[in-house]
Amino acid sequence: MIVTVTPNPSIDRTIRIDRLERGALIRATRSTAEAAGKGVNVSCALAAQGVPTVAVLPLAEDSAATYLRLLANATPIAPVPIAGSIRTNVSVVEADGTLTKLNEPGPELASGDVDAILAAATGVPGAGWVVGCGSLPPGAPVDFYAKLATRASGGPRVAIDTSSEALGAAVCAGVALIKPNLAELEALVARPLTTLGDAAAAARELIARGCHAVLVSLGPDGALFVDGNGATHAEARIDDVANTVGAGDALLAGFLAAGGDATAIAEAVAWSIAAVRSPGTRMRTVTAADRAPVIVHERIDPSRRLRP
Repeated sequence: MIVTVTPNPSIDRTIRIDRLERGALIRATRSTAEAAGKGVNVSCALAAQGVPTVAVLPLAEDSAATYLRLLANATPIAPVPIAGSIRTNVSVVEADGTLTKLNEPGPELASGDVDAILAAATGVPGAGWVVGCGSLPPGAPVDFYAKLATRASGGPRVAIDTSSEALGAAVCAGVALIKPNLAELEALVARPLTTLGDAAAAARELIARGCHAVLVSLGPDGALFVDGNGATHAEARIDDVANTVGAGDALLAGFLAAGGDATAIAEAVAWSIAAVRSPGTRMRTVTAADRAPVIVHERIDPSRRLRP
């Protein structure tokens, strides 16, 4: 059982246009809406592949019906009722694939809401992983994910996929796994990372600070896993990317589903391929065609330059 925790879920609107021009009237060629949030995306990917999961999330009363209708039972959930309205995030996708995102802050959590979410996340029987994902809404303390790790201590392993101060606090709380992208990893070590060796060295610094392992999503350069035993790099070259939204969530889902260690990185990258080949946030089923292009390097090339 993999439990995900999404303190700031969203309704994700994807709007496709020819070209974004600031200050102009732009007519969309297509638009879609999905119930989302990083942890919910992870659970949806897991559920689609038949992996037991439950998504814990605050369900704001003003838009709960709309959110549940869009979710359409794609994953089991454990909702925590709160006041307010779920945020709407907008992704604007241009014809050349350029993505612009506009994310709302979300409804404010009261202290009782925070306690209820943490209790729900650590109260699921049989959980092997508890996975905290996404930005924090107004009212949530910066150490929300660190508190999650403390409550789960001695029970399921904890993985965290967030950013900024919340991610730094989780690292120091000794979580089993963090999953930054390259920009988030650069922010944690306060320097640019231009090569694969730079990224591996930064991940080792985070392990020295307290976390047990680091899974770095590298976009077109694949993914890097670093723990106390070494570093493993996996990548795949494909030319049919439809949408990069949700690729990191799929990477994390596949990694945990495959065991959550160095041997899981190939399957993780295959899940991210399935995600980028899907037109929306919701990942389609992973196939042999997604697994075929994955290459695993058990020895990393420290001089390899990373693409932005």
